[in-house]
Amino acid sequence: MTDPTRVFRKLAYNNRLANLRLHNAVGDLFLGEWEAKRTSFFPSIRATLNHILIVDWFYVDALEGGTLGPKAWENEEPFHEIGQLREAQRLVDERLIAFCEGLTDGSLAAPVEVHRGTRIQIDRCDDILSHLFQHQTHHRGQVHAMMAGTTIRPPQLDEFIVGDDAAARAAEIFDLGWNEDWLMR
Repeated sequence: MTDPTRVFRKLAYNNRLANLRLHNAVGDLFLGEWEAKRTSFFPSIRATLNHILIVDWFYVDALEGGTLGPKAWENEEPFHEIGQLREAQRLVDERLIAFCEGLTDGSLAAPVEVHRGTRIQIDRCDDILSHLFQHQTHHRGQVHAMMAGTTIRPPQLDEFIVGDDAAARAAEIFDLGWNEDWLMR
């Protein structure tokens, strides 16, 4: 039986694991590397990770029916410490997982109101989710590339979706309290 919500659940869990790996690696950077000016869309690893977080706040709030809107990015870098940013990202990742766990066939096509300040954007739930996962992947890739110019090797971010990746993700799956059989459902 086909379950159209499955892909979004898997992507939400993948998102959590990729953010965990990336934040753990960034936490090992030497003093000055986290905020150092780099060539990318945003000028530093810190700025890029903060951007991922605030855009997650923006879209997850909209998916949940909230009206946060542009207030999400009033402070472009709300966290200057990796530990605080890591915890804030964990919390929004868990909200996204919970949202995706609650998806049904019917809710994928449901309209989502995205508060843009002067207007309300209305798009389908599955389109908003697809956009959000693409955004996260895009900017994590930029952080990954920026990390290549640091003392810390960028972490593997793409070992999650298929069953053959189980061994590569086993430690994190255990730490997160997840189960392979449950994830592959």
